[in-house]
Amino acid sequence: MTPTTVLTIAGSDSGGGAGIQADLKVFAALGAYGTSVITAVTAQNTRGVDAVLPLPPRTVTEQLDSVLADFAVRAVKTGMLATPAIADAVAGAARDGRLPNLVVDPVLVATSGHRLGAVAAVERLLPYARVATPNCAEAAVLLGRPVATAEEMVAAAEALAVGGPEHVVVTGGDVDRDGEAVDVLHGDGVTTLLRAPRVATRHNHGTGCSFSAAVAVRLALGDPVPTAVAAAKEYVFRALTGGRDWELGAGRGPLDHFGWSA
Repeated sequence: MTPTTVLTIAGSDSGGGAGIQADLKVFAALGAYGTSVITAVTAQNTRGVDAVLPLPPRTVTEQLDSVLADFAVRAVKTGMLATPAIADAVAGAARDGRLPNLVVDPVLVATSGHRLGAVAAVERLLPYARVATPNCAEAAVLLGRPVATAEEMVAAAEALAVGGPEHVVVTGGDVDRDGEAVDVLHGDGVTTLLRAPRVATRHNHGTGCSFSAAVAVRLALGDPVPTAVAAAKEYVFRALTGGRDWELGAGRGPLDHFGWSA
């Protein structure tokens, strides 16, 4: 049986915990065939981001054209877009209907605090997204106001949906509410709070990338958005649980994408 093909458009993480590397791991773990378009090369590890080199927009376009010319891509996720010019190239493909089931993960700030993307770049993609998956910090940057409580997450999801995405998930792994990790899904006029037990671990590098990649796989396999989001949240919970006691690097380590510690 031929596997379903999913595409990630994102930056490379030399430490392997986030970006292109994490996305491809998630695709494989969930049974999809992963293809990729690299937007930038980063020098980073579990302690932080040391350097970022965006690729020329033409190189991004050439990669994208090459993949789409040969593979029947069923879903696409974007991560770090790096520059507005790269975002314009990707948005052009979305506008032409070439990026089905588009999941936009607005990577703006790394866990270390290093800025990885420009707000203007993310805003170019949002109108074409089937699902947008900002975390609280990214939602706050996009809206220019604090997003730190469940109530603020609800308001943020509803406000961001006005910008075009069919569905918005504001993820709240860093929001404390009764010991739970709370995410907010808004779409089709309905807002839902999704809860899971909080995993006590510092090893959460690449959580947002992994979540959005899992959403993309489930959409590619035919799930409706609420089902895809719930499945992705469960996958990330298992991955965080599996890697919570790992000692890979001296900082914020990666997730257990393949269930090695299950």
